[in-house]
Amino acid sequence: MAENKIKKNKRRLKAIVISNKMTKTIVVRVTRMKMHTKYHKQYKIGKNYKVHDEKETAKVGDTVVIEEIRPLSKDKRWRLIEIIKK
Repeated sequence: MAENKIKKNKRRLKAIVISNKMTKTIVVRVTRMKMHTKYHKQYKIGKNYKVHDEKETAKVGDTVVIEEIRPLSKDKRWRLIEIIKK
């Protein structure tokens, strides 16, 4: 029986780096717009993610693209793909 190698599309998000004080780890903030259920007005919500940065290239304030991966530690489930804007 041959193994099926199906490549899943992993989630990719655009985020801003808010901390790079850890070794090979950055903290990014993803901001989204959400609609209020009663008043139908949009508002911003944000969530912080810990991201694996192997080469430690990202700096605070950079806009980056991150991709979902298998768990690397207790909190890290994302990997840095590219830096869009320095």
